[in-house]
Amino acid sequence: MPEVIFTGPAGRIEGRYQPPKTRHSRIALILHPHPQFGGTMNNQIAYQLYYMFAERGFAVLRFNFRGVGRSQGTFDHGQGELSDAAAALDWVQGLNPDARACWIAGFSFGSWIGMQLLMRRPEVEGFISIAPQPNLYDFSFLAPCPSSGLIVHGSADRVVPPSDIQTLVEKLKTQKGIVIDQQIVEGANHFFENKVDELMAICGSYLDRRLAAAAKEDDAA
Repeated sequence: MPEVIFTGPAGRIEGRYQPPKTRHSRIALILHPHPQFGGTMNNQIAYQLYYMFAERGFAVLRFNFRGVGRSQGTFDHGQGELSDAAAALDWVQGLNPDARACWIAGFSFGSWIGMQLLMRRPEVEGFISIAPQPNLYDFSFLAPCPSSGLIVHGSADRVVPPSDIQTLVEKLKTQKGIVIDQQIVEGANHFFENKVDELMAICGSYLDRRLAAAAKEDDAA
């Protein structure tokens, strides 16, 4: 788990990078929860997502948004953090020019940043969005959503009413050719306390299904 430092729009960005197993391996970018509420790249769910992708051979990067840990700058209410994420993806793509595709996985605030990023990057083939907050953040930019992905949240989330996430999912499901897989972790709160293992099992199973389907398409081609 090499520590890395690279240059972002607001200065130095601190991250952890796992090199890929092959030069054509996919890239995964992990985005952590809200910086002003204790969110860092070492958040338990961000950490687990990092290893989930690494175990499947991805080139994986997780990093601290501006103003967090050793990353320079100050919190910028999402706009600057989106620029940080774009710079992070540029950096890892520069190391892996032959990567076949990218995935983005974000938790809470990180899922909002991640879904904005995938709108700007056509090479993103899939996403995992954990506990998005459409009641707090505007997701109207997803018109249309360009990639299929997983949205997973807890049934006991008091930060985000499940009905608000349901509305978001239903909106995204109307996009032709896009498949949004929604999973609900029963009894889980916004932070998935005592439910992280169940959450990660859902994410890992989804990723394995998508990778198996992509491999079949490659074989057919």
